[in-house]
This record gives sequence, C-alpha cells and structure tokens, in this order.
Amino acid sequence: MCAAIRGRNYVDQKSGTLVEWLVPLAFIVCSAWMIWHMPAFILDWGGHGDQLAAHFERTDLAPGVPVIIGQYIDLIDVLALIGIPATAVWGVMTVRRAGMEFEAWGPLDRLSVFIGRVTMLLIVLLTCVMLYEVFVRYVLDAGTLWANELSLWLACFVFLCAGLYAMQQRSHIRIFLLYDILPRPLQRVCDVISTTLIVMFAFFLIYGGYGEAFQKFGRWELFGSAFNPPIPATVKPTVLIVVALVAVQAVVNLISDWNAEPVTHSAADDIDEEEIERLKKAVGAK
Repeated sequence: MCAAIRGRNYVDQKSGTLVEWLVPLAFIVCSAWMIWHMPAFILDWGGHGDQLAAHFERTDLAPGVPVIIGQYIDLIDVLALIGIPATAVWGVMTVRRAGMEFEAWGPLDRLSVFIGRVTMLLIVLLTCVMLYEVFVRYVLDAGTLWANELSLWLACFVFLCAGLYAMQQRSHIRIFLLYDILPRPLQRVCDVISTTLIVMFAFFLIYGGYGEAFQKFGRWELFGSAFNPPIPATVKPTVLIVVALVAVQAVVNLISDWNAEPVTHSAADDIDEEEIERLKKAVGAK
C-alpha cells in the first residue's frame, strides 16, 4: 500500500520533463566515452600488451588532451568516469513514473526505470544509425564501415537493459492460466518458486561465465571487423551485470507484491486507457 501511494505521488508530479531525458543522455555519453577509452584504464591499471596499446593509439578520440593519471588516462577520461555514477544518481533521483507504468517505486525500482529511460534513448540512437546508413548507402552510394557493427552493439545493450525494465514492470512473459485460479497463499508459493529459479539461474550463469567475461574484458577482445568494436569485451560482462540486477529485482518484486491483493489477468491488461484517450483527443473523437 505504501509503495502504491508513493507511486501515485510520483505520477502526480509531471513526467517526461526535459531533465528526465537529458540526464540519461548524459549517462549514455559518459558511458560511451568510457567504453571507447577503456583500453587506457586497462593499460594503466595492470593490463599489458603492445597490441592493446597500438589499438588505443589508433582509436583515441582526444590524443591531444593532457594525460593526468599513468601513461594513458587523460582529463576527459576522468570526467567520464566520475560522470557515470553522478548521472546515474541524478537520474534515479529525478526519474518520474509515467501513468501506464507499474506503481512500485522503491530505490531499485527507480534505478530500473532510469535504465529503462536509457534504453529508450538507445533505441532512438540505434534508429538514427540505421537511417543514416540507409541514406548514405542508397542515396549517396557511400556506405559506412561502422553502422552495421554499431547497430549490433547497441541492439545488444537494448536487449539486455530492456529485460531489467520488463522485470520491474512485471511485463515479462508469464502464463496466468493456473495462477489466477489459485488462492492467494498458493500464489505466493508459486511466486517464491519462480523467484528462486530466477536467482538460481543468475547465480549459475555468473558462476560459470565470470572467468570468460573477465578474460574478454581484460584483453579487450574486439569484434574483428573493419570497424572492430569491442563487442565481446563489453557485452559479456554486461550480460552478467544485468542478469544479477534482474535477479535482485525479482526478489524486490516478490517482497513488494507479497501483500498485494489477487489480480485477475485478461487481454484487457494490455490496453492503455490513458493512451487511448490521448489518441481520441488528438484526432478529435468523442
């Protein structure tokens, strides 16, 4: 009940303000810079390899910026490193729940919704990259070497982060045929079983994949194409991080929904009445 009240209070505040989109955009910019310049940190923090050093010299976006830490980390790298947690905290504090979103609004719920906002902007960025590639390839007859790999890279992050948002919104695939007819105590048993399975899956995935992810990240494994982005070095660790967050979010959902009243699900749940009313007003329907 308290979570629902807190959620309604956040709905009463204006959602979709400019700061709600500028902060996730700043988070994306800082994260993108950090990812592209991660070889500088790997080289200065214990990683060694002439091949990695040569790769960083080719891909350094700001070769003229003074180095302030070690041999490779410059001022912009430090600012981006600080900017990631700063924009994340700012984003969690300023994000507002939209009317159609789930009412739970604890700290982790707000983090998941903020990551959802980041994911939405990544989809916009992904669309822009694809449209640009189509334009230059079929209009200017000058295709790029980077658009396909960048689209794949962004799509990986979108797929992973959208899973966390879906878990927080309770919008992941669920079969309610038997669940809805059970009494509430048995529904809680089903919730505990499903959450336990999610946590077990996350544990064994992290346990089995940590070594490979650490190796790919440590040697900054590249994709091997002309653009040669570090997709293996970044996506594998992100899989483990997001799966861990999904497991924690599942536990938070279990606790948050423990005393919730039974809900009967139907196809009407997918209908957003507020969105329909807005569309009616937009076309002048009564």
